[in-house]
Amino acid sequence: MTFSPELITLARYMAGEFDNQQQAIADPAWYVHLRLWLRPVPLFIEDSLTLFAEQANIVNLDKPYRPRILRLYPSPTPPDSLQVQFYMLKDADAIRGAGRNPELLRQLTTEQIEFLPGCTLSIKQRLVAPNIYEFSAFSATDTPCSFSYQGQSYQISLGFEATSEEFRSYDKGIDSATGRATWGALLGPFRFIKRQDFANELPI
Repeated sequence: MTFSPELITLARYMAGEFDNQQQAIADPAWYVHLRLWLRPVPLFIEDSLTLFAEQANIVNLDKPYRPRILRLYPSPTPPDSLQVQFYMLKDADAIRGAGRNPELLRQLTTEQIEFLPGCTLSIKQRLVAPNIYEFSAFSATDTPCSFSYQGQSYQISLGFEATSEEFRSYDKGIDSATGRATWGALLGPFRFIKRQDFANELPI
């Protein structure tokens, strides 16, 4: 499939290894120093560009968490717009650490992941200069992403922004009883700077 320039640009901006060192040093009371991996994975290649995501505290890089799959694809309506669908791993331990070990991703199949209904974001893009974009992805309904894993229920408010220089995560955990955010980007986004580029791993 021929992908739009906007979709390719978004995937290139996102594919990489990031950290928020500057933010964590400036405001350590609210922002943990994290490493974030967004690694291309060969799933849904017929119509999408897909990334495997996980993150880790900088002092425990060997214990990554929050593994997930982000499927970037053209939206059927309106035309020329983009969406991102979220999936979870049925067996997260089988692929833990794939951010640093991409060999674990080569055998990943769609049977090993589970689509999360209600966890699809609309992406808006803004051209700020020739071939340079700013992207923002947020829920069109303002409702948290809800799912169950290992017998427990979770709600997460998802959102991100991507530029050529920075990936900003607005993800927050939501207390289902009170509707209040309990962890994550409570005082604003986590601001990640790309330290290593994985764009050459995209199937384009």
